[in-house]
Amino acid sequence: MKQSLYRSSSTSLTETQGRKNFLIALTVSLLFTGMLVAAFSTGAVGSPAQPAVPTPAPSMTQTSPSDTDVGRGFAHIVKAVRPAVVNITASKVMGAGLSDVPDLPGRPDWFKHGPQEKHYFGMPPVPNPWQEHRGTGIGSGVIVSPEGYVVTNHHVVEGAQSVTVALFDKREFAGSIVGSDPQTDLAVIKIQGDNLPFIAWGNSSKLEVGDYVLAIGSPFGLHSTVTQGIVSAKGRGVGITQYEDFIQTDAAINPGNSGGALVSMRGELVGINTAILSRTGGYQGVGLAIPAGIGQHVYTSLVTTGKVTRGFLGVGIQAVTPELAKSFHLDHPDGAIVTDVRDASPADQAGLRRGDTIIRYQEQPIAGPRELQRAVTMTPVGTEVAITVMRDGAEQTLRTTIVEHPMGQRIAASQQPDAESRLAGLTVEDLTPRTAKQLGVDGHVAGVVVTDIRAGSQAEKAGLVQGDVIREINHTPVESSQDFRQTVNALPKEQTILLFINRQGTSLFLTVKV
Repeated sequence: MKQSLYRSSSTSLTETQGRKNFLIALTVSLLFTGMLVAAFSTGAVGSPAQPAVPTPAPSMTQTSPSDTDVGRGFAHIVKAVRPAVVNITASKVMGAGLSDVPDLPGRPDWFKHGPQEKHYFGMPPVPNPWQEHRGTGIGSGVIVSPEGYVVTNHHVVEGAQSVTVALFDKREFAGSIVGSDPQTDLAVIKIQGDNLPFIAWGNSSKLEVGDYVLAIGSPFGLHSTVTQGIVSAKGRGVGITQYEDFIQTDAAINPGNSGGALVSMRGELVGINTAILSRTGGYQGVGLAIPAGIGQHVYTSLVTTGKVTRGFLGVGIQAVTPELAKSFHLDHPDGAIVTDVRDASPADQAGLRRGDTIIRYQEQPIAGPRELQRAVTMTPVGTEVAITVMRDGAEQTLRTTIVEHPMGQRIAASQQPDAESRLAGLTVEDLTPRTAKQLGVDGHVAGVVVTDIRAGSQAEKAGLVQGDVIREINHTPVESSQDFRQTVNALPKEQTILLFINRQGTSLFLTVKV
């Protein structure tokens, strides 16, 4: 049976989006329950100017259990935090015209195939494309300040024209969207009210695998539902957002829980529930939550500036495999290998080079690309940082100043090469400007393009694919197919070599055997 990762979207019925993670085809759908009038699907919400971010102070309505309650079980924690977990109803009026009609089964020209394929729980009626349509969806949220700021998922409010926030005490408020960040799937809503309960942000970095947690939200529209479990894993990445560092939990999470609270035994907000891994579309023991460390950073940026400010280093990076560790004279397959350095970027100014392996950032060990990406994006703009690298087997420490991340620019394109790489059975041709454009490669890049791989050959097992552009062999530039043949023929048999390639605009190192 196919295993799927379910994630909700801003449609009137829960959707799933097909994805691949390792060798398993995953369907991504957010935990967002919808009530059908008609589906809606538009872009991110605007972000009007807002007042400075409030500093939560202890108050009568702050949700935190007393120390004397510790050891009683979970009832005292639930009593303290549940009032601050809200139900969110988002609605949108869709204009007339074919461009506004949602993707629905039964209409092949509306159905998106491939990695973004959508599947539906139920078969909604096909709407008249020339009529106005309304969509309504339900999710969850968490009040994080007495001023009425509510954190939820981006997909819960995406495209919404109006938002209604319902509290545990049955009060309802019209919510205004402060800002939304699709890169992390987080959004902030503001409500106006008196004596609002709220949950204090916790330190998600202190969570350990095995710690108890509570998940609170509105699964299937059932308000204020509480489930209990443990932290199953940390640092999960499943490919549904650009910046990921999910907390995995076995607390029961279902559609409608999107934007709800993951709470520690101290009654602190340690995560925002976002997605589930499931074969059925319902709970099967694997839930995913955005950690509070990311959530608080996004919240603060949206409230103070109306946008998310991220640090930028300006490097392309990839993970270190055991084979690459040998090629780069590393004792352990840890760190992030630099594959590209952007001109005039902080990385360029620091003196970082392609082939450097970043092993520490601000004295903190870097296990892989995700750790480096998280550390850099959360570094305040203007901060001078120390970056420790391994270069030619020697350790060096470089310094630079972090700048603001350009809009629409990724800090690092990270791909994992096949660990069983071998080089054989390849057909290559010179890279022409026309071919480079078709492959999404910089026109100034020189190299040879892989045009054919013999079925069953070692090259096929290597992970090399048609369209890969081989730029270097053992750090020696390859500018033509003649260079390629001469360099390969001169290599001793059974030697492990290092290839530097470009794949669809992303630079990678591969270790292979001739």
